[in-house]
Amino acid sequence: MESVLAQTYPNLQVILIDDASTDGSKKLIQEFSKHYPRIQSLLLSVNLGNCKAFNQGLELATGDFVIDFSTDDVMLPDRIEKQIEFFKKQKGNVGVVFTDATYINEKGVSIRNHYDHLFKKKLIDHIPSGDVFRDVLTTYFIASPTMMVRKEVMDALHGYDEILAYEDFDFWVRSSRDFHYSYTPESLVKRRIVRESLGSKQFRRGSLQLRSTFTVCEKAASLNRTPGENEALKKRILYEITQCLRLGELRLALRYWRLHGRI
Repeated sequence: MESVLAQTYPNLQVILIDDASTDGSKKLIQEFSKHYPRIQSLLLSVNLGNCKAFNQGLELATGDFVIDFSTDDVMLPDRIEKQIEFFKKQKGNVGVVFTDATYINEKGVSIRNHYDHLFKKKLIDHIPSGDVFRDVLTTYFIASPTMMVRKEVMDALHGYDEILAYEDFDFWVRSSRDFHYSYTPESLVKRRIVRESLGSKQFRRGSLQLRSTFTVCEKAASLNRTPGENEALKKRILYEITQCLRLGELRLALRYWRLHGRI
């Protein structure tokens, strides 16, 4: 939160959401808000889950751009100012801009850069920009905390899908169908790797995240328009089948195989 409030861009609306946490965060938020009155605190009494809690905050947002930012992560001081300037230079229907990110451990020590890692592992051979719909079907190449999104994109999607356990894959698929993405190479965010984070729980047997991914793949199948997009989704599905088999999720693997056959 200190990194958000230290931004060089002055015109910020800060909405801090606590999803009925049980780790003492609520008390810390209340203390923090006393010192920084411009923070709007939304302290939920019932745990709604990540997507629904975000949408509660989104209803309060009044600006032209939105950043969904976890309190695990850190913004560089000029992150928002630089992204606003970058957005102003964009032409056409660019709805999302994103950057590189530096990964840090729980103590704040740098581990690696996001795209250096992806290139080293040969998970990508370029960083997609423009129409990235086909790209987001095959590879998770965007560091989510680096995204800045036009508010009109969020409004068009009616926020995040509240039936899902996590948001980014579904957001990428639905938003990139109608809006373009644009990348700038500077690392403007430090993304913290936390052992018990939501992302760390994705590849566990019985996880809600696994089932949410299947739901997103079903959605993508209905959004596809070209044979190339169908092939990209099939590649994603084969990857997810491999993950399911590795975790012993045989029924889910079968559902994926049936979806693969329908595409």
